[in-house]
Amino acid sequence: MLEILIKIVCVVGVVLLMVAYMILAERKIAGWIQDRIGPNRAGPRGIIQPICDGLKLLFKEDYTPDYVHKFLFIVSPCIMMGLALSAIAVIPFGGQIGEGENAIHLQIARVDIGILFVLAVSSLSVYGVFLGGWASNNKYSLLGGMRAAAQMLSYEVPLALSILCIVMLSGTLRLEKIVDLQMKGCWNIFTQPFVFIIFLFCIFAETKRVPFDLAECEQELVGGFHTEYSSMKFGLYFLGEYAHMIVACSMAVVLFFGGWQTLPFVNLFESHTLGAAVMRILIFLVKLWLFIAFYMWVRWTLPRFRFDQVMSLAWRAGVPLALSLLLLNAIIMHFYSPGSDGGYSFGYYFWQLFANIGVFVALIMIVGFSNPQLAAANKPILIDKTEEAS
Repeated sequence: MLEILIKIVCVVGVVLLMVAYMILAERKIAGWIQDRIGPNRAGPRGIIQPICDGLKLLFKEDYTPDYVHKFLFIVSPCIMMGLALSAIAVIPFGGQIGEGENAIHLQIARVDIGILFVLAVSSLSVYGVFLGGWASNNKYSLLGGMRAAAQMLSYEVPLALSILCIVMLSGTLRLEKIVDLQMKGCWNIFTQPFVFIIFLFCIFAETKRVPFDLAECEQELVGGFHTEYSSMKFGLYFLGEYAHMIVACSMAVVLFFGGWQTLPFVNLFESHTLGAAVMRILIFLVKLWLFIAFYMWVRWTLPRFRFDQVMSLAWRAGVPLALSLLLLNAIIMHFYSPGSDGGYSFGYYFWQLFANIGVFVALIMIVGFSNPQLAAANKPILIDKTEEAS
């Protein structure tokens, strides 16, 4: 119990510190992309800006409107933040220290259904968003909550199907075993690149980030589901969003990028010593921060989708493509069996990659031939010379 409590304190402390400085990093990246400086007043180069923002939220007036459902209005932000921290419990971030029964596993909870637990806990976060919008008794908040519920429930289907491709490949729901199999073979991003693209779109939608932030778009819904929130209740929603980003990026690192493995086919820190464990944790954090930086770059680069486009992308593109890849994976696995160490032969990985590329090429051809706007855009433009002269 003492070991588990120590790991909980360390992981939660690191996550909260990361959340605080993710906000600073996002503001800095936004300033860099928009050709301005960003926060630079609080401390050298704005280094203590997150502390100032946190103190501001803590001491700001906690205003609760009279017309809201007070219990749900207060509980909803706590649900959002609590579920995000709960999902981190099964994320492996560094292997283990020592061997045998006395080994210390760098993971809070080692459960047989790790992936299923993350999916279940993440799907419950929709309650925090929808109940917050409904309890606010505000039409804009309610619309934001309904949008968030529809979007998150829609994208859970292709997300689960894309993860199921990795589960089928690995033969386990344990996240740490999926990392071990990638260290013995190759990273799943090389054999399942199109599965990763589907997974990437889905985690952007699940975390309600641009271009999928329809639940809080300012031009239509003022602030969406958190319009009526202020002080630390608003801060909990904000912290919950960034904590969910950490969970999503951690899952991407574990499922597709070899977890704490240094490079593909390169294992520099395999020993179970404390020093090697520290290096593995640092490697995992570097990969995690690269994904977070990509999240932030996308936010300040791409425009927001329309809501009908978001729903169409989930049901008319994400679900059929994920099902096609799952079917192809099953067919390939029928002809190849894993070896004694749980790994597969080169032919298996080759056909998996070939199936992903084939689905991608088929998608491009279908879209190109079936979309009349694209077909019209590809036609040559004939210019009337007399009209041009006049």
